[in-house]
Amino acid sequence: MTSIIKIQDFTISPNHKPFIIAEMSGNHNQSLERALEIIDAAAEAGAHAVKLQTYTADTMTLKGVLKIEDKNSLWYGRELYELYQEAYTPWEWHKPLFERAKEKGLIIFSTPFDETAVDFLEELEVPVYKIASFENNDIPLLKKVAQTGKPVIMSTGAATLTQIDDAVHTLKNNGCEQLILLKCTSTYPSTPENTNLVTIPHLAQAFDCMTGLSDHTMGIGAAVASVALGARVIEKHFTLSRSEGGVDSAFSIEPHELKSLVIETERAFLSLGKVQYGIQKAEEKSLIFKRSIYVVEDIKEGEEFTSKNIRVIRPGFGLQPKYYDLVLGKKAHKAMKKGTPLTFNELL
Repeated sequence: MTSIIKIQDFTISPNHKPFIIAEMSGNHNQSLERALEIIDAAAEAGAHAVKLQTYTADTMTLKGVLKIEDKNSLWYGRELYELYQEAYTPWEWHKPLFERAKEKGLIIFSTPFDETAVDFLEELEVPVYKIASFENNDIPLLKKVAQTGKPVIMSTGAATLTQIDDAVHTLKNNGCEQLILLKCTSTYPSTPENTNLVTIPHLAQAFDCMTGLSDHTMGIGAAVASVALGARVIEKHFTLSRSEGGVDSAFSIEPHELKSLVIETERAFLSLGKVQYGIQKAEEKSLIFKRSIYVVEDIKEGEEFTSKNIRVIRPGFGLQPKYYDLVLGKKAHKAMKKGTPLTFNELL
């Protein structure tokens, strides 16, 4: 697989800053105006892309098949079909949302949840597809997406290594040449303890592809840390305000947090650099603050150097501290004032 992926004007590679995706999901609360505001806010915060989800309740599930009984779930007591009715993004909104994103200089794409959604998104000329964690075992969907020839970003939540391998092979064997795998923990929200970021380099090595993080933790700490482990795509759910509610709002970040995410992930990327020892050019002026051997009491000619009259202190104009034991017991060949840096010229 290629290690350089182009999505419109953005390059994703080990040598480029992270690609930051603001996931709208259902945080529009069934308001097109709010959805447009989310796109505007994502652009203002500096995100590189905004992502939608393309489904209907009927393409996702059936009425009456599941009521969420997990008391720890944000959606406890909700009927799955009704939840998707509340969260879905109407398909007729896609075109105005795509247009607004393009006006704002954002890349916009979506997660299709069935084959009809792929056909619909192809009409909108999406530049890339996202596969959600719970769909990474949907082999017919994976084939359909791969056959478009577009780059694919796939989350790996709730999947074994074998299942991920099956999905990757399905994508590759059906025409996908540009693949990014996202480490994902499919709990909402997830915790730092179950995020397991060290999986990211393992994914990259195991599947020879670019990697990233689909992050459901609170805040931006996990996302920033993931950059040091090779993540070059970061996806976070995004809302205008958690206090206004919404199906995903509790684990979504707000505009000021998204702005921080963009800034801090880029800083993390820039700080990685290369293996470096020795004195960098930027450090040269700081060398004066290194320690060296100084005369700390007035010394007469012929007087012996002792721990009383010489010490290792800052600045660094004297002999290096490694010569301290060598100097002790030697005699001064001239008188020296307190505060004089000691050099070999002063030794008998």
